[in-house]
Parts: sequence; C-alpha cells; structure tokens
Amino acid sequence: MKKVQQGFTLIELMIVVAIIGILAAVAIPAYQDYTAKAQASEAYTLLAGYKTPLVDAASSAGIVTACAATSFPGSTSVGKSVASIGFTQTGTTCAIQAVFNTSGVNSKISGGKVLIKYDANDGTWKCGTDLAAGVQNKSCSGTLASPT
Repeated sequence: MKKVQQGFTLIELMIVVAIIGILAAVAIPAYQDYTAKAQASEAYTLLAGYKTPLVDAASSAGIVTACAATSFPGSTSVGKSVASIGFTQTGTTCAIQAVFNTSGVNSKISGGKVLIKYDANDGTWKCGTDLAAGVQNKSCSGTLASPT
C-alpha cells in the first residue's frame, strides 16, 4: 500500500510567506502614492470650482470685488484633506490658495499648498504648488513663487 502525501512541507509554506512579503513590499508604497494623489486632487477640484464664478464676477464687478472671499457663498467650506482656501488680490491678479491639513492626510501632502492665479488683463490662469512631483496634478507644474 502506497502512502499518499497530505499537507504542505515547511519549505513550501516558507516560499508562500516570502512571496506574500515581496508583494506587500511593492504594494504598500504604491498604495500610499495612490492615496496621496487622491487626496491632492481634492484641492485641484475645489479650486477649479472657483474659476467660472470668479471670471464672471471679474467681468461684471471688477477683479477687486471678484477676488473677495465674500463674493463666493460657502467659500469657507473645505474638503476632507483641505484645511483652508484663501483669496488674495494684487493689481489685476486674483490668487486662490488651498492649504492641506497637517493631520489625517498622507505625509506627502501634509501642510502643502496649491495656488491658482487669474490675471484679469489677459484672462489667463496659472497654477503652482509645493507638493512633491509624484503627487502633483499634471496640469499644475509650476511652483508657488512662479506658477505656470
């Protein structure tokens, strides 16, 4: 009578555990990058929502009036990752800046900023950020000091 093998050997189990460890070592950093990009996209989405109303207000009431935070109902409402949104006006340029929370968000965006500027003279928008290149929106590649 032949003896039939039952179960797994210790070597086989160790190989499976090693493979799972290698997969986890690759997957965890990729997941963290994914969550950082998702959290960062919230600021871009919130700021994009101000573009049309700001241009409309600037064309009808002037850039100084349009850039006031009080011109936008609910402008103090922020998202889960964004701590605040601020408006500043210099000459014919209105800047809107989103600041990320320092807690409860991925460390790659913690305390970071995204800035969009509207120039009423030529109607152009520029964007800048201090976020790491890996989590930036592709359409916002400038810096805070020099938006593009």
